[in-house]
Amino acid sequence: MEKQKWIIPYLKQYRGLFALAIFLGALTILFGGGLMFTSGYLISKASTRPESILMVYVPIVGVRTFGIGRAVLSYVERLTGHHFVLKILSNMRVRLYKVLEPQAVLLRSRFLTGDLLGVLADDIENLQNYYLKTLFPAIVSLVIYTVIIICAGLFSIPIAILFAVIIGLLIFVGPILSYIYTKTKNEKIKQGRHYLYQQFTDAVFGISDWIFSGKSLNFIERYEKQQQELLKIETKLHSFVNWRSVLNQMVLGMIVIIAIYWANDMTLSGKIPGTFIAAFGLVMMSILESFLPLSEAVSEASSYQDSIKRLESMESHESKWLEIEENDNDNIDLSEVTIECNHISFQYSSESQLINDFSLKVEQGEKIAILGPSGAEKSTLLKILQGALEPTSGEVLLNGRKANEIQLSIPKMLSVLNQKAYLFHTSVLNNIRLGNPEASDKEVYEVAKMVGLHEMIIDLPDGYATNMKETGQRFSGGERQRIALARILLQKTPVVIMDEPTVGLDPITENKLLETVFSTLNGKTIIWVTHHLAGMDKMDRIIFMDQGKITMSGSHLQLLENEERYMRLYELDHPLYKY
Repeated sequence: MEKQKWIIPYLKQYRGLFALAIFLGALTILFGGGLMFTSGYLISKASTRPESILMVYVPIVGVRTFGIGRAVLSYVERLTGHHFVLKILSNMRVRLYKVLEPQAVLLRSRFLTGDLLGVLADDIENLQNYYLKTLFPAIVSLVIYTVIIICAGLFSIPIAILFAVIIGLLIFVGPILSYIYTKTKNEKIKQGRHYLYQQFTDAVFGISDWIFSGKSLNFIERYEKQQQELLKIETKLHSFVNWRSVLNQMVLGMIVIIAIYWANDMTLSGKIPGTFIAAFGLVMMSILESFLPLSEAVSEASSYQDSIKRLESMESHESKWLEIEENDNDNIDLSEVTIECNHISFQYSSESQLINDFSLKVEQGEKIAILGPSGAEKSTLLKILQGALEPTSGEVLLNGRKANEIQLSIPKMLSVLNQKAYLFHTSVLNNIRLGNPEASDKEVYEVAKMVGLHEMIIDLPDGYATNMKETGQRFSGGERQRIALARILLQKTPVVIMDEPTVGLDPITENKLLETVFSTLNGKTIIWVTHHLAGMDKMDRIIFMDQGKITMSGSHLQLLENEERYMRLYELDHPLYKY
């Protein structure tokens, strides 16, 4: 089923080039056989000391013709085959981009990083090898096999049947047995490499955790052990390949001996001259060598199937996204947004539930704080609200519409102030304008004034044209967060999500930033995830999460009066943050 989507359509689309590549491939092998046949005949004829050079003139011309023709045909065949494959790969890459691009916000929730890297780095290239190393040789071999049987049948039906059976060992039996044996091994190798790929990428992204935990050597030891296990499987597979090559060579040699014996018998019966004996032996040797790579090519088919399945799994959401685009064309009120979480739960495929039966309703203009220790899944909840993750059960509604059905409209409803502002190696003006690429310079100046940056930016060497350098190195942490806040003001979304934007800031800078945030976002819905209790008196509702559940909920004063745990936390944290 998958091949019908990722293989057959392209064969139909470029069937002319495909047929030409097959024809040229078969013709190249036949010209090689013709070269060996005429060479063998020429040597045998010359050994008889003919009376005139004219007696060997035709085979001399034949050797030149087949020799030059084989080289030219080989070049043209490779040129045509690669042109055909590169056209297909170009279309495949565009198709893959069109599949992944609409799902960009959900990629990390639907696919592992190792899967994505595998698709982008390996799978399309694997399909290139499928065409060049499996499909082309298989079809060309069948064509040559048919030609050999027909030509042998013109001389003797029994010998044609014998050749059909013995050559069938190279074309059918060998490849089938190779496929059966190597399929399991290739699957283990593929899974092993894929697992190592995932382990490596996870380690790179979490390298600081490994270093701080002091367990980096344990990871390296475990990683090397897994590599050794994978190496053992690969060694067994290489041993099988070597024995297979020996057996194939033995079959080839047997066929050549049979051809020579048959030609000798034909000579003794007077049906062909003796000068054809060497010619028949050499032509069989030349043509049969083209069958030897077939077993290896077919045995790699399982790895191509894995690539196709992975590509197909990423395309399986395409119809869903077409439906999302259609739904997003409906009129959605963006001036006010009501958020509802109805009994949502979330877990990754192999883990226990991270969020369990969570319900929450946020009206437009409300200010909600979400507190909790590390690992309480506060950031996971925010990703679900943004549509970056889909709940495994329950639903998130934005103005009564399911969030996963209006993905394209969510950026117009929600904006996010993260822990770390993403700033780029360009001017201050361009960095702020990322919030709204269509904003005028005047609008950029206005939001910069609102966040208290305008005067500072004016004093820079080139003002708003000053380059921020990579990751905004020119500015302090608080200034970078103010630039990110200015972007949000340009977006003009009714809801702002803040994911611990004051982490890493000193208390004075944190207080100033929070004052700016609350004054500039007045009237907007604020959902603020934090560890600290600074600014809690400004929030309409405070929710305390632990292990994916709500353990406390209420206003700042209500929690101080009724929740001893909150009161103790406030007493510990509050002295550091005074308004």
